[in-house]
Amino acid sequence: MDLLPTLSAVNDIGPIAHLIQLAVAPVFLLTGIGSILSVMTNRLSRVIDRARVLEGQLDDAAAVQAVTIRAELKSLDQRARHVGRAITLCTTTALLICTVIAVLFTSAFLPFDLTLPVALLFIAAMVAFFTGLVMFLREIYLGTSSRRIRIE
Repeated sequence: MDLLPTLSAVNDIGPIAHLIQLAVAPVFLLTGIGSILSVMTNRLSRVIDRARVLEGQLDDAAAVQAVTIRAELKSLDQRARHVGRAITLCTTTALLICTVIAVLFTSAFLPFDLTLPVALLFIAAMVAFFTGLVMFLREIYLGTSSRRIRIE
């Protein structure tokens, strides 16, 4: 008779264990998004550092050099805006994935079906992620097209 409480406790854990299994994939997705955010913030830091160097040179530059520096600063400003938007969208993705995980766990304790909200949240997360990656790609394109390497 002592085995009966132990067996019923195992049976009660089953649904929660299943939810944990369902939540593992979104958690791995969060890890990937975190890595991409790290790359994006590093690129933003490099853009900002380059802009600061150019702004320091602008005061002492001759008129012809000042035009070139201003053009590069304009390009850096566009790049910073694109990568900033990409960071915002990827952070939004991470927040939506966290919400998916929370709703998955909440669904275990609520008497109604939360399948549709989970699906919609996941779709919204993927749209935000896709758009963030497109913005990041635009920043990379701007960065590579505005900077030419001279081969002598």
